[in-house]
Amino acid sequence: MARVLAREIKSGVVQPGTQLPGEVELARRFAVSRNTVRAALAVLAEDELIATRTGKGSYVLFDGRPLDGRLGWTHALSEQGVETRMRTVRIELEEDPELAARLELASASFVVIERVRQLTDGTAISLERSHVPAVDALRDLPERGLDNGSISVTLNRAGLYLDHCEQRLRGRPLTPVEAGHLDRPEGTWFLHTTRTSWTATDQVAEYADELLDPTHYELNLTYNS
Repeated sequence: MARVLAREIKSGVVQPGTQLPGEVELARRFAVSRNTVRAALAVLAEDELIATRTGKGSYVLFDGRPLDGRLGWTHALSEQGVETRMRTVRIELEEDPELAARLELASASFVVIERVRQLTDGTAISLERSHVPAVDALRDLPERGLDNGSISVTLNRAGLYLDHCEQRLRGRPLTPVEAGHLDRPEGTWFLHTTRTSWTATDQVAEYADELLDPTHYELNLTYNS
């Protein structure tokens, strides 16, 4: 079953972003149990051919295309053929006891990475702030910068592999500082999303606070029985 679905996805029979049928329908099609279906879907997810969402889920769209942002917007946009570049605003060590308490962390030390994402024509489409725990392997980031310009690569090399996340989204106006970074008028409404990512052992790996241009991004909700 996994081989058949993988072949259909890779050959284009199943278009990128298409939602697969539910477990019951897949079980009926392949004449297998739902446990077998779940196992096959896990294989496809491990091969990064699908992103599973149990029961109900949500995902962000960019110009109508679905994005799986668990590995970051750069990876998600690239998967959809959208080229962007990042401009680093700052990378600094900070103490944030309030955030540490919210994330139930013993240490309040974070490395804060703030970047602006731009399209190839220079249009700023997001302002992204990431707080990562200032573990020993990451404390020198302000001096050496990100590995390959990627937060995901940097976290992986520090032994932090993103496994699951929780994301929330609302809208709010830009502050004067944010408007300056994004070259927009103060008070312009942007989508504001916060995402907490954990490793497979439930260790906090990243807290991301992002402002997304609503002319490009939107939120899509799906509910399954």
